[in-house]
Amino acid sequence: MLCAVYKSSRRAETYLYVPGRDDFQRVPAALMQTFGSPIFLMIMPLKADRKLAQVDMAKLRSELSEKGYYLQLPPPTENLLNAHLAEQTRKKGGRGGE
Repeated sequence: MLCAVYKSSRRAETYLYVPGRDDFQRVPAALMQTFGSPIFLMIMPLKADRKLAQVDMAKLRSELSEKGYYLQLPPPTENLLNAHLAEQTRKKGGRGGE
């Protein structure tokens, strides 16, 4: 099985996988509007032994078969303020109330 990979012209680190080049017929119009103009990256074979950094190959194959597309969103960004506050709270709790 082959699939075509496109990156979004509007959203960083957002990719759309479809069964063939320019095969967007099963992709919802609302998604295409949000995604923007697809920028073609490559055609790739979906071999069982192939590894992708942020995509579960079984899920990719399943969604391509069932929905006709797979949308890869960027990983959530770390909220540095929340991480800092949590660290400060942890440090205060470790001092025994000083």
